[in-house]
Amino acid sequence: MKLLIVTQVYENYAWREDGTIGTGNDAYWKAKGGDEYVVYDIFDAEDATTAVMCLRKDIEKDTDYYREQVIDWQLMDNEELTPFERDQLEYEGRIVYPAKELTWA
Repeated sequence: MKLLIVTQVYENYAWREDGTIGTGNDAYWKAKGGDEYVVYDIFDAEDATTAVMCLRKDIEKDTDYYREQVIDWQLMDNEELTPFERDQLEYEGRIVYPAKELTWA
């Protein structure tokens, strides 16, 4: 099986007139989509939970300008397309942006 990890990306839109960015309480975070990551050779839900916890530090980002957070994960068959891959195939006729593959050991 493979593990699908889904993230949400946020960008800080709190630019000031002087060109600096608002931070802390002055930040204005706007949701901007996200990414899909896949990890192969996952055997069960316990394995998947451990993998998500271990990979979280490599996936998630948190700066004054950009944030990416894990919002969901699920187990899938190896041959199954991710939701975004299916949408691309349906609407564009091809997969331009496949899920990003991660390794975990």
